[in-house]
Amino acid sequence: MKQLKLFIELTRLKKPIGFMLLFWPCTWGLTLAYDFSNNLNNYFFYLILFFLGSVLMRSAGCIMNDILDKDFDKKVSRTRNRPIASKKISVKIAFAYVIFLCLLALLVLLNFNNFTVILALGSMPLAFSYPLMKRYTYWPQLFLGITFNYGLILGWISVNNQLEIIPIILYLGAIFWTLGYDTIYGFQDIIDDEIIGVKSTSIKFKKNPNLFLILCYLIFIITLISVGIFMEFKYLFFVFLLFPISHLLFFQIGNFKMKDPLNCLKIFKKNNFLGFLIFTNILIGKIF
Repeated sequence: MKQLKLFIELTRLKKPIGFMLLFWPCTWGLTLAYDFSNNLNNYFFYLILFFLGSVLMRSAGCIMNDILDKDFDKKVSRTRNRPIASKKISVKIAFAYVIFLCLLALLVLLNFNNFTVILALGSMPLAFSYPLMKRYTYWPQLFLGITFNYGLILGWISVNNQLEIIPIILYLGAIFWTLGYDTIYGFQDIIDDEIIGVKSTSIKFKKNPNLFLILCYLIFIITLISVGIFMEFKYLFFVFLLFPISHLLFFQIGNFKMKDPLNCLKIFKKNNFLGFLIFTNILIGKIF
């Protein structure tokens, strides 16, 4: 039971926000591509597969992150009690967990077409090199966005078996969404990060974060509108788009307090709801 509790702590299974932020872009790409006049069983089957894949890969990513960051984590108040940093679990056992989770994820992946399998395997270096980026660049959030939203592309090609401009547009926009919410998240640790020399967009734009957030979210909003136009969605899509737009501009940026860690965490977690709003919006665009 002790090992099970440590495994759950290591994979952050009690913090679903991580795998949900990985899952929502998958649903966007899948829903954009799916023909809802066909049997819905395949749609729900793919949703389940993407959910399982998101949980497994996020869990593996968390462990790999903790392995690579164990020396940094010891020096940050929020992370010093993580299982690897506190030596409750050895690196060797943690790495065995990573391999086990990746093998399970591979079993899920093999249910898709060959193109999806190839592209998904091609993203693995991105997924496991992301934790290193904070050592070398102020833009680790950019690499996180490239990695975390990759499922949007996979969702599209799992149905269409080919890549087109529409998912690429939304994928680029979603990267800026991640840039925004992970910059907010990064303000929780900004004092510790500056002391130990870790880089982030939170540090880079700490003098005027709101301007950076507005720019990121406006680009994301423009891509959402562009996708609606390219997909020839009816007016309902654009009417209901006001809800995620309002959430981004008024709730997230309007309530953001960079010096309040609890506020930063609260706003970051609200992006799970935002992902759901956009998923619902795309469903409305496809069905009505």
